[in-house]
Amino acid sequence: MKNKLIIAITGASGSIYAKGILDKLVLYPEQYEAVGIVMSKNAKDVWETELGNQSYTNYPFSFYEKQDFYAPFASGSAQYNTMIVVPCSMGTMGRIAAGISDDLLTRAADVILKERRKLILVARETPYNLIHIKNMETITLAGGIICPATPSFYSKPTTIEEVAATVVDRVLDLAGIDVKSYRWGK
Repeated sequence: MKNKLIIAITGASGSIYAKGILDKLVLYPEQYEAVGIVMSKNAKDVWETELGNQSYTNYPFSFYEKQDFYAPFASGSAQYNTMIVVPCSMGTMGRIAAGISDDLLTRAADVILKERRKLILVARETPYNLIHIKNMETITLAGGIICPATPSFYSKPTTIEEVAATVVDRVLDLAGIDVKSYRWGK
């Protein structure tokens, strides 16, 4: 079975990471069967503020409203196997850690965890307080992956997009998408 991906975009700073994920997925359509996107109103506002556009409307993926519990990935029977929350706000992480499923984003995360599938949260906050760390622990113990939006510099990136791509490529690796990127030791 090919990947069936859920991309959730929250209102945390870091729209460049969400854009990078969507841009890369467009390049590798043979590696997934479906991509469903849920994006909060705050995420749209932050995207427009940080990136200066509404290009999130230009992707060939299925978009779902946060209150749309008829979205296929609101149920485990739809067999979506990977969810990426990018960027992931600490509020969203807290709701996921507490098992609060009051919208499509948190319901989908709950489904992914209960079905023992792959949940990747690209945490975008600094510094962390103890509540954040405990929520990360809870999600990790439940099978989720915390992947902070911490860039690497091995590849000697020279633009902000190249710096962001070091995080994007790592997240897509975790999701099982084979991307062409810098590899240590090669």
